[in-house]
Parts: sequence; structure tokens; C-alpha cells
Amino acid sequence: MVIRRSFFMAVFALVFALSLQPILAQAENTGVKAEEFISGLSGQAIEALTTPDISKDERHAKFRTMLNENFAIRTIARWVLGRHWKKATKAEKEEYLALFEKMLIVTYVDRFSKYSGENLKIVKSLVNNPKDALVYSEIGRKGTPPVHVDWRVRTSDSTTFKIVDVTVEGVSMGQTQRSEFASVIRQNGGKVEGLLAVLRKRLS
Repeated sequence: MVIRRSFFMAVFALVFALSLQPILAQAENTGVKAEEFISGLSGQAIEALTTPDISKDERHAKFRTMLNENFAIRTIARWVLGRHWKKATKAEKEEYLALFEKMLIVTYVDRFSKYSGENLKIVKSLVNNPKDALVYSEIGRKGTPPVHVDWRVRTSDSTTFKIVDVTVEGVSMGQTQRSEFASVIRQNGGKVEGLLAVLRKRLS
């Protein structure tokens, strides 16, 4: 009886291990493709946004294209606004999405204008599920320790990836923005219009 039970347990373990192989292979494939996506995007951004002799408007236009192709803007913007998204009017949502996109463009184009030869190095990736991966990277700077930047990416078809969050030295940019926006709304009587007014002023 003991031998028979041990035999069935061994067979079950073997079948379970074999059933995991396609899942593990898919996860590994997702990790590799996610790393390639971030590495390629980094090179593309540096090439496009550090090209000399182009106007600020041209840089903004180039980054807007890259942003919409590679970032899940609407997903990020909704998550950052949190519970306030549901109580915002349709007009407020539309303006908020436009202002949020513009804020990202201005912020990142300004950061790239200070580019001085830093290189992004992929360290590893962690796949939480076949559609969600975290890519760990380091941005090297001359004479100083590298900056650790982690990219959370998502895919719906295992080929097209979108960034849903960026973490710099352990601090989530999405979470930081979410906390800031919540504070601004709270200071303005819980109204989304208060946040829109602040964003308008900041971007004017």
C-alpha cells in the first residue's frame, strides 16, 4: 500500500513538473523580450531626444510619439488619480489625460536635455506572470554610483510591451505622483478641478 501510494505520488510529481515546463518557458521568453524592449527603447530615446540642432517643439513631438507607443498612458493616469477618477466628470477626465501626457513630455524631455553620455545596462528581469514583468537596470554615471531604475512592463500578446511604472532607487514614480495628486485634491476640497488648476499653472 505504501509502495503504491509512493508510486502515484511520484507519477503526480512528474506530471506536475511536465505541466509547468510550458509555463516556465513562456515566462522566460517574456522576460527576455521585456529586457529587449527596455534596452531598445533606451537607445531609441537617446538617439531621438539628444540629436543636436532640433527645436524644443520637435523634441516634444518625438517624445509624444514614443510615449504613446511605449507607455500605457491611460492606465498610468487612471491609477495615479486613484479613486478620484470615478467622481471626475467626462470633461475633467479628458482634460486631466491631456495635462498628464503633457506633464510627462515636459518632464522627460527636460531630463534628456541634461543627458551627458549615461548608459543604461539591463541587470535582470523578474516575470510575475506571462503578461507582467519587472526589468531591473542601472544607469551609469561617470564618477558616481549607478542609478537603479526598474521598469514594470505589461503585454497582452507577448510581443507588444507597454511600461506601466518606473521605479528609481526604490521609489515608484507612479506612487509618488499618486500621493502628490491626492494631496493636491485634498487641499482643494476633494475636487479634481483643484488638481487641474495646479497642472494648468505648472505647464503654462
